[in-house]
Amino acid sequence: MQILKGVDAAKKINEEILATMQEHKDLKVTLGIVRVGERGDDIAYERGVIKKCEKLGFSYELFKFEADISNDDFIKEFDKINENLEIDGILMFKPLPKQIDEKEIERRIDENKDLDGISPINMALVYAGDDSGFAPCTAEAVVELLDFAGIDITGKRVCVIGRSTVIGKPVSLLLLKKNATVTICHTKTVNMEEECKRAEILVAAAGVPKMVKASFVSEGAVVIDVGINVDKDGNLCGDVDFDEVSKKASVITPVPGGVGSVTTSVLAKHLLRAALKKLD
Repeated sequence: MQILKGVDAAKKINEEILATMQEHKDLKVTLGIVRVGERGDDIAYERGVIKKCEKLGFSYELFKFEADISNDDFIKEFDKINENLEIDGILMFKPLPKQIDEKEIERRIDENKDLDGISPINMALVYAGDDSGFAPCTAEAVVELLDFAGIDITGKRVCVIGRSTVIGKPVSLLLLKKNATVTICHTKTVNMEEECKRAEILVAAAGVPKMVKASFVSEGAVVIDVGINVDKDGNLCGDVDFDEVSKKASVITPVPGGVGSVTTSVLAKHLLRAALKKLD
């Protein structure tokens, strides 16, 4: 059994970014980070993104807003960031507080700055299999990790648990583009264990701690755990019961240290693409 850690895949992406930056030594790359409120998971990811920017020589601006900001005020402030020519790409933390019209923000964001694929235009490009847009970073990180590990996706039976627009749906489309045969499972799926057990590659993105047990997994399957949860003891864990499933899987990603480790590097890759596109 191989534990597929994200650090090596992330390192490869980082090296590619640094090589491109060497070719464009005068290029200034700036990320706009938009955060509303003080959610702990947002702040933790923000720290990782800032650390990545500093490592790669990117600039960043942090735009923080109180959790009770009104919808009208936030839209005004967001439009300023969106129209700021110094900002090459935007990372906006979601979900936004309930008083803010999240769908309106998704419609307003400049698709060329939309690094995490939240705009309807980028969603449509992912659906169409068009690489000119930006896919959600975590969904793309799953594919990057499989590619890095040399796992051939072509013709494989893949089961994705989860149908969110952030991970489940886009990762299914990205895997389909690589010629996988994809099944999506969700809360209304009948006999989910049996559906999952047919898969040669299982991607867990349900957001439920340790829901994937050994009974969900066929012998020798590749298991990619996208979930980041806190268990009853206060420890970080994934959607997969690692102790159980690792005994049957041929390859499995840990949490933490798996897909999440690659996500910030994919974000950085998108940011560089956005800056180069603007340069062109």
